[in-house]
Amino acid sequence: MKIKPEMTLITGASSGIGFHLAHEFARHGHPLVLVAPQQEELNILASNLHTTYGIVTHAIAADLEQADSAQTLFDKTCGLNLEIGILANNAGHGFHGKFWELPIEKDLSIIRLNIEAVLRLTKLYLPPMISRGRGRVLNTASVAGFEPGPMLNVYHASKAFVLSWSEALAAELKDTGVKVTALCPGPTDTDFFPKANMEGVRGFQQGNLMAPQEVARAAYEGLENEELFVVPGFMNKALVAARRILSESAQASLNAKFYEELPPDQWKRKRGDIESEAAMRS
Repeated sequence: MKIKPEMTLITGASSGIGFHLAHEFARHGHPLVLVAPQQEELNILASNLHTTYGIVTHAIAADLEQADSAQTLFDKTCGLNLEIGILANNAGHGFHGKFWELPIEKDLSIIRLNIEAVLRLTKLYLPPMISRGRGRVLNTASVAGFEPGPMLNVYHASKAFVLSWSEALAAELKDTGVKVTALCPGPTDTDFFPKANMEGVRGFQQGNLMAPQEVARAAYEGLENEELFVVPGFMNKALVAARRILSESAQASLNAKFYEELPPDQWKRKRGDIESEAAMRS
């Protein structure tokens, strides 16, 4: 079943997976509401998407860590008479380090963006979808949500919440016409790594990183097929399957190795290398 080109709201749209989700939805003819903190970045993206794909675009800057930002965003879209048919809760971030050494403000920042903002936006945009008898919610979770992550523990826990909540919400929405999909990418070449101060970790330098374009394509296909969980890439699927046979301590040990800092002379990658290679191939 093809997704109708309904208006799609994408958070975290100015970079990484969100940026490529915007291109993927635009390529399929969806009008877009693009959300991220910086208005200028959104304006440039909105203009490019309109020029390239001929779609209607709206750019609304919002700091979703602020408790009132979801309501403000909802009010703005209602004021513009925008009927949101697809909500893509994509914005998120994490911070690398030992729990007791990181400021509590960073932990709370993760919870506010990765969990609270997702709940607030869905709480607002879901009832109109239910009333119309159609709609879709795409939540960007992570393979991190399936397993414990030393040195990135609150981030992993936040994505575990998104996974569990998405699964339960999908069950509650049975027979309403509204579908939920949880996107669970593995390590991806996005700004997540530099922003989390993780460009030097083993997972980024030596891991099986995916290009964000590939993740976005898998997300759209999964949404189209009404899949509850979308895990892009064979290696990531194998990683998720392995949790069935590995103990939690073994999973934690593997992730601790993944997040281990490498000496600078072993750094081979820079942010954007894989994303650029994928762009050249397309």
